[in-house]
Amino acid sequence: MKRLSLTFGCQGHQLAGTLDMAPGTVGLLIVSGGNEIRSGTFSGQSKLAARIAAAGFPVFRFDRRGIGDSDGENRGFRNSRKDIAAAIEAFKALAPQLERVIAFGNCDAASALMLSEGDDLDGLILSNPWTIEDDSDDTPPPAAVRSRYLEKLKNPKELWRLITGGVNLRKLAAGLKQASTTRDEITELAINMRDGIAHFNGPVRFLLASTDRTAQAFEANWPSQDDRIYRCNGASHAYVEPEAREWLEQQILEVLRT
Repeated sequence: MKRLSLTFGCQGHQLAGTLDMAPGTVGLLIVSGGNEIRSGTFSGQSKLAARIAAAGFPVFRFDRRGIGDSDGENRGFRNSRKDIAAAIEAFKALAPQLERVIAFGNCDAASALMLSEGDDLDGLILSNPWTIEDDSDDTPPPAAVRSRYLEKLKNPKELWRLITGGVNLRKLAAGLKQASTTRDEITELAINMRDGIAHFNGPVRFLLASTDRTAQAFEANWPSQDDRIYRCNGASHAYVEPEAREWLEQQILEVLRT
């Protein structure tokens, strides 16, 4: 497996990219979330790319404008459509054998792919999509609160704290009241994301880490009966747990092999 570092153009700027070469005709485009560089948290995306390429699928990662080694202004995930389009074009030029390109994004990278309507892509793997409005408060959604209390009820130490008076009852009451709310108000961002992929014809798979607040907020903003949702129990936002990391890789490979 060979790794190539390169630059490519986007709107008059130079973006940095990395290609993990492989002979396959299906490629994976990894879109970074937040202000994260293309290597990912603790090089997680770099390591993921190496493993996917070792399985025979070329992988392309990049820094959008204003992030990492790319120049230009950082305009946020909502305005990254042209960055994604430029990365797809560069990927196809560097790996001319490609017949299909599947994109993977975690957090607001998943949101960016949805807002971009999956243009020029053949499939979407959308992990823990970000649906929280930028100007919203920091109050966890009811789904997240319910999940947190369920975890506490399974913990003997937490039950002992409750029995022995180690729990703030006023705070507990407020939390239970919030948890009893049946549904969050659907955000405008979630509506735009839903509309963005409404007419996308390729396969879509949602991956949700069960302990992640972002994933819980997404579930509160998305139809619960959507059979494209796959959940990883016990996983955190970046799938750093060994079992979760293996689960994520297998999910991606399943889509690439379909």
